[in-house]
Amino acid sequence: MANFEKKIITAVGLVFAFQLLFPQYSYAHGLDGGGEARESMLAINNLSQPIIFDRVDNGQYLRLPKTDFRQPVRKVKVTITAYSSTIDQTDSDPFTTANGRKVNDGIIAANFLPFGTKVKMPKIFGDKVFSVEDRMNSRYDDGHLDIWLPTREQAKKFGVKYVEVEIY
Repeated sequence: MANFEKKIITAVGLVFAFQLLFPQYSYAHGLDGGGEARESMLAINNLSQPIIFDRVDNGQYLRLPKTDFRQPVRKVKVTITAYSSTIDQTDSDPFTTANGRKVNDGIIAANFLPFGTKVKMPKIFGDKVFSVEDRMNSRYDDGHLDIWLPTREQAKKFGVKYVEVEIY
């Protein structure tokens, strides 16, 4: 019985030590619903800004926080075009991305970046953050991004641009 008690005490001690050393994992369950657990985590980590999620429930993308330490992983010059949800520009399901999500503002298509990669185009859109959720035709190479826009007219008006983008 003493051996069993030692195992229980050791397990409880390890759980306590883990929560003490890594509080962000202990409070992570509260992030989706907000509330007290989320506020506690922000206080423990002394964060001055809220934690940024990829998407919120209404499908809108959030902007990255303005900080001095958030730097892009890399900056590259790419050709940027635009597309809309028409069958001749997409496939037979024009409102669903290659990643399985419904199209909305902030979605881009790229063949050279993994799904979910965040991209900023400061010279065109300032601090707006885009997310790679779609793919392009395989004839487009690594230097091409395609922005989803609601109408064909907007996509045509956007035209073709060659600018530096920031990849996060």
